[in-house]
Amino acid sequence: MRVLSSRPEDFEMPMEGFGSWITPLDKFFIRSHHYTPDVKLRDWKLSVVGKVSTPLVWSLDELKKLPRVELVSVLECAGNGRAHHVPPMAGLQWKYGAVGNARWAGVRLVDVLRKAGIQPGAVEVMFDGADVAVGSQPEFQRSIPLKKALDPNTILAYEMNGEPLDPSHGFPLRLVVPGWAGDSWVKWVMKIEVRDTEFDGFFMKTAYRIPNRPVRPGATIDPALMTPVTSLSIKSVLASNADGDEVRPGSLRLTGAAWSHAAQVVAVEVSTDTGRTWKAATLGSDRAPFAWRLWEFNWTPPGEAYYTVLVRARNALGETQPLQPEWNPSGYSHNAVQAVRLHVTANPQPVSATTPASNIVRPAALEQSCLTCHTLEPIEQQRLTHAQWEREVEKMQRWGAKVRPELKDVLVDFLANHYGVRPVR
Repeated sequence: MRVLSSRPEDFEMPMEGFGSWITPLDKFFIRSHHYTPDVKLRDWKLSVVGKVSTPLVWSLDELKKLPRVELVSVLECAGNGRAHHVPPMAGLQWKYGAVGNARWAGVRLVDVLRKAGIQPGAVEVMFDGADVAVGSQPEFQRSIPLKKALDPNTILAYEMNGEPLDPSHGFPLRLVVPGWAGDSWVKWVMKIEVRDTEFDGFFMKTAYRIPNRPVRPGATIDPALMTPVTSLSIKSVLASNADGDEVRPGSLRLTGAAWSHAAQVVAVEVSTDTGRTWKAATLGSDRAPFAWRLWEFNWTPPGEAYYTVLVRARNALGETQPLQPEWNPSGYSHNAVQAVRLHVTANPQPVSATTPASNIVRPAALEQSCLTCHTLEPIEQQRLTHAQWEREVEKMQRWGAKVRPELKDVLVDFLANHYGVRPVR
């Protein structure tokens, strides 16, 4: 796993995870806004409140008396691919692996809501988990429209790949919203509130919002002019080879996965000549309405040369991937055609060892103000300008970071100098 943050837990799936239809649990990505809570099942209860006729408080055993359902679905972080946006923006720099395909089991959310009795005028359902906000950060609470809550495919899952949810994936209960981005898949669910007004919490009104039209790269957009992230875009990944690989002449088996939140993937095409021509890849036999499709393409390069391999998917609605990403201020829903450059040569060069980074003397302000809440990994991966770092520090101050005024400039200068804009690798 690629560690983007060890505290809170944010782990990216390695590329070999795209080699199986069901993602193994030890490779399934993890996204957490706050520390993983230590939930004791004997103390855990699910409450259903708000615009309902009969408020409920259930144990997991009581919940399991409802009809059990299973489905296979992709779970993808809204920020998957953020590292590929230019210009860069703040946030965890996910590359391709903030996604996985799992078999989820639980109960339909609509069955729970019917037991409680939805009152007239209800418009949304809000979910709150057992995780506790760090410092003065806002609680992670999300809502979905009532129509989506009543969809029979929206479930409260207590199992993942045939096993009880582990703590990192939401034990004992998480929301599963097939077709929607992972920000709606609330973990450690303890409270469900049926509402007659739109929920105005931070993670609905400020975070996880996207412009409803193309915007100039680098632009700053008022969250009020954006809409919440829901369904993500069609995407494909070539996982068998990395960009820049050197390979020997002969037959190559290119493999990967493709998925689409709006409709099922019906085709994957591969170009080995920088997009001049495209040929169909072979899709795997495993399929489900919300799952990804594995694909493979056998290719024999015509000779020793430098090739740019492109991959694109198409879904049942006729949608396909764009050649260029559509930039947005938070780096959500990146789905541009992936380009993998391969050097076919009879004499590949050995891969050189990575030179260890030199020790960086960190200012006391960093240790005292930043690393008390999270580890250094989220900082090390950034590619931000001086102005962006200043905004990030000011945001963290609003969230409770204790940065003395006389040390703010020292901290911002250090961050910009050591973790500033640099080429994407």
